[in-house]
Amino acid sequence: MHVLRAVFSSALLLSGVLAVAVPSVPHCQNPRALDTTYIGRNNEVLVRQIACDSVPTSQVARAIEARQSTNACSEPTTTNCFTPAGGGPDPNDCQVIAGAISFNSQGDVLGDTFMLAPSGSAAVVSMSFQSCESFIVNQLGSNLTYCLTDWASTINNLAFNCQATQNAHGGNAVANDQSFFIQVQHS
Repeated sequence: MHVLRAVFSSALLLSGVLAVAVPSVPHCQNPRALDTTYIGRNNEVLVRQIACDSVPTSQVARAIEARQSTNACSEPTTTNCFTPAGGGPDPNDCQVIAGAISFNSQGDVLGDTFMLAPSGSAAVVSMSFQSCESFIVNQLGSNLTYCLTDWASTINNLAFNCQATQNAHGGNAVANDQSFFIQVQHS
């Protein structure tokens, strides 16, 4: 079962071969869209499941992967804003993405969690609306489970705290164990 079908079962699935550009994802070599769909109350947020040839994993992440579950919900993160200001997303567009995630997580029979496969298959999920794009990248060598509500909260935090008024143009939140990162940037 594809990740997007499991997570966003109520969303309208479209062919993964649509002519939609794959976002530039740091550390994702040869990104390819596997599935494409739209979510949200009005199906306005574009979601892409992306495969990468490789995503580097840290020694810390590999050690954690070997000794504990890969459920990363509520995992502490460190926020980094990208400087200087200029060229960032409209935080209100990012808020639409966060709202769509929350909307779909409430109506999904599978609940709040979703799974990201390891590098080489479906290590990235990207969401975009107008000027804003957010993605989550699995940096473990195994499956990673994460919570939709945590992602929505992180998007809002980055969008409103890493913008021009803070001399920034987006940012990321990196798990303290480096098992994943979430990024918000201009689409």
